[in-house]
Amino acid sequence: MSDMKYLGIDYGRRKIGLAVSDGKLAEPFRVIRYKDIKSLVQQIKQIINIEKVDKVVVGISENEMAKESKEFAKTLGAQIYDETLTTHDAIKLSILGGVKMKKRREMEDAYAATIMLQNYLDRQ
Repeated sequence: MSDMKYLGIDYGRRKIGLAVSDGKLAEPFRVIRYKDIKSLVQQIKQIINIEKVDKVVVGISENEMAKESKEFAKTLGAQIYDETLTTHDAIKLSILGGVKMKKRREMEDAYAATIMLQNYLDRQ
């Protein structure tokens, strides 16, 4: 596992958060705002190539978003992982960590992706 590179995705309808891991520790990567799924998938495939990602993990929450997230994961050939409450946890941890509100708002999806990916890695 330690020599694999992972990309964690917190999927949203207008923006997604990305986290990466080169081993056992996930870290925030970036947030992508998008208008259409096709261009988003192309952007992510580019990132996968550039960053030499071995495995992609998409966080799945509940209800209607779960269905959308699963379909999105399929288009990338990604694995899915339950991420219920990771955005809430990300906000709480960034407040505790003293992250300023502006930065928090910009990066909260990437933080949520990081928590989801870290939980995934911890269970491997």
